[in-house]
Formats: sequence, structure tokens, C-alpha cells
Amino acid sequence: ISLITGTDIPAIGINYGQLGDDLPSPYRSIELIKSMQVTSVKLYDPNPEIMRLLAGSKIYVTVMVPNQEIINIDTNHSFAVKWVQDNVLAYYPATMIRFIMVGNEILSHHRSAEDMQIWNHLVPAMYKIKNILKANSIQNIKVGTPLAMDVLQTTSPPSNATFRSDIALTVMPQLLKFLNGTKSYFFIDAYPYFPWSANPTNASLDYALFKSQTNYTDPGSGLVYTNQLDEMLDSVLFAMTKLGYPDIRLFISETGWPHEGDLDEPGANIYNAAIYNRNLVRKITAKPPIGTPARPGVVIPTFIFSLYDENQKDGPGTERHWGLLHSDGSPVFDIDMTGSRADSEYEALPEGHNNQAYKGKIWCVAARGADMTRLGRELRYACNQGNRTCEALDPGKECYEPVSLIWHASYAFSSYWKQFKSQGATCYFHGLAVQTTRDPGEKKFFL
Repeated sequence: ISLITGTDIPAIGINYGQLGDDLPSPYRSIELIKSMQVTSVKLYDPNPEIMRLLAGSKIYVTVMVPNQEIINIDTNHSFAVKWVQDNVLAYYPATMIRFIMVGNEILSHHRSAEDMQIWNHLVPAMYKIKNILKANSIQNIKVGTPLAMDVLQTTSPPSNATFRSDIALTVMPQLLKFLNGTKSYFFIDAYPYFPWSANPTNASLDYALFKSQTNYTDPGSGLVYTNQLDEMLDSVLFAMTKLGYPDIRLFISETGWPHEGDLDEPGANIYNAAIYNRNLVRKITAKPPIGTPARPGVVIPTFIFSLYDENQKDGPGTERHWGLLHSDGSPVFDIDMTGSRADSEYEALPEGHNNQAYKGKIWCVAARGADMTRLGRELRYACNQGNRTCEALDPGKECYEPVSLIWHASYAFSSYWKQFKSQGATCYFHGLAVQTTRDPGEKKFFL
């Protein structure tokens, strides 16, 4: 669930992620959202039970079209009509649906070849959905698509920002024309954590957390910046202006800060997550509105990512720790979603001890208690990726003994991770691997 802020919509909203084990029931989830005074929610999956529970709640709702359904919506009118009927009209207006998101970060550069085939269908699908809504006399539901910051070729300084060359003259002009013509928003997923954590030695953590006492002046525009998020948002505004669309409104469809991560993910701790989200809420809910240096005094609706931790997600450790709540519904840290509580009214936070890049050695080993059958499958996967990942485990080779599935898997995981992490590989293996600073070659390591 995402939290949202705005003038014609509630100030703060939340993303409702559901990729977790033993999450609270939909009924309990809606009650938690209400207790947090959140009045807008973004659903990645328009779950029928959740949609029904939101009826009559006065919580504004955003629903999402899965990436894999975009082509069918564009090319098959009957399919498009049925999707709108099943996921919007079946609940509207009792459920206060206000936005339909077509796809999720579909224009990101790391997408597969199959996803890239969807690019040409994205904007036409948005028109199809908008026309179906219009045919049903629905005017107050906006259609958009959330994009990641990697749609920009450059972001710093903001005045230099442009869209990537592979989309700047094709998809983006079509998208901006649609958003401008329908008075919708440019939805952007903006995470200051990522540019900071990529260079924690030289980048300012305080600047990323809205705590900086120093400013940055854009040499091209002369605009003065006090935080990383404003830079990111204004870079989108400058890029849109260069394509002839200076007035499209911004909407932060995702932002947040991870409260835990892997050893090689600096700054992922409860202190930073609490400070970022508290300061974010204060900024977005400020009256009068603050806006950004390029667009002062303008409300920027915002969804916080996310309601829950999602322990079923693959990838690095941070992927599973963006929640304001643990997967059992208990709070990770205290936060006032109205933005009115002062720092002095909060209890002290645990100090963050990982704000610098870890410089020691890290190994990737089998997690204690891992299921042996699944561990065997992941061992075979790691060894079958080539590059002689598991050559040292062959009978008679230096790492063959001890002949143990846990030992062999740990060697294979570390070898695979070392060779392929520059290409995006992580030490996770579907929850069967963990990072360690202790050399698995030590005697009695697995005792």
C-alpha cells in the first residue's frame, strides 16, 4: 500500500505490498491503515476482498494493471472492457478509485526483451482505458504509469536532465501528450537512498535525509537545493520541459528508506528509515505547500513504500525491509502520518551503525536450517551458470571435502556471488543464503 498527499486527494498515501508470509488479513490491514490515519492506498494487485473492504471507507484507491496485460488491453478491446469492468466498475463508486496505473516501471532500462515489446503498447493502452472510463461517464479517475528514475539519461544537476535516448523521441512524447491532455500526473518512483548508498563516502547522508545544513546550487538554473529528493523531482521537471511539457503535475508513486539490508548495503537501518519518512511526511503535508525549487508552493502527492515488509521478494536484503510495519503488523518505528508531531515527541531511535560502506570481506553461505531439498536445487543452479563456479568442488579438488550439502552449497553460493554480483546477482537464493563476515573455510564454521 502506498501513502499519498495532494490538494484534491489526501496528503499521504501508502503502497500495499503483499509479497510476504503470514501478513495480516485484508480486514486487519485496512484497520491498520485507518489507525495510521492514512487515507489513500495503492494496490499492486486489485484484490477483490481488499477492494470490497475499502468500499465506504473514504480511503482513496489506486489500482494497477499488471505489465503482462498491457498488450492485451491495447490490442483486444473486449479484454480492455472486461479489465475495467472487473477491476474498476465492479467496485466504483463505493470504493473511491481515483487512479489507474498502467504497468509498473515498464520503461526501466533493465527490463527484459519481452517487457521492451510492451513499450509501444503502453500509451495506446492508457488511451483505451481512459476512453472506456469516459464511455461509462467516469471523469474523476486519472490514468498514468509509474516510472523509475532510470528513465532519465542524466539527473545532476537537475537543469541538465534529459530522458534516455532510447525513449526520448518515441515513448516519452506520446506519454507526455497523454498526461497533459488528460490533466493526469507524471508518476515517478524516487528513492534518495539509492544515489546516496551508491557513494556513501562522498555523498551527504544528511542531504538525503532532509537534515542538511548546507545547500547545493544548480549552476545551470541557479536554483538552490537543500535535499536529494528535490533534485530528483526537479530533474524530471526539466526533462519534461525540454520536450515541450513544462506544466504536467508530479506525483511520487513510490519513495521510502529501508530499515535493514545486507552487509554491503550501507545506511539501511531503523534510524535512517524513521528520519527519512518522518521528514518526508512533514515536507509533503506542510501548509502552505513547499513544492520544489523549480516548482515552489505546489503540492506533490506522495505514496510511501511500503505498508509491510515483504519477505518473499528476491534480490538484496533491502528489498525485504521497506515496510513501516513488520509482516506481523507491528510498527518498525513510530511515525505520525499527519506530519504534525515534533521530533521531541518521539522516543529515541536506535543508533545506525552501518552508514559507511563495509570494507571487510563478505562470504555468502547456506542459511542455518535451510531445507535440504531446496538447497540442493539452488546448489545445482549456482554450479550450472558456467565460469567454472564449482570446479573446486569436483572429487579430488581442494574444496571437495567435507562432503556435505551445506558446505558445497556455501562454497557454490560464495563463488557464484563473487563472480556475478557485478551483473546483479545477490546473496539470497530464494531465502536459503545469508551473508557472513566469518570465513566459511575456518575449522568448525558449520558446527
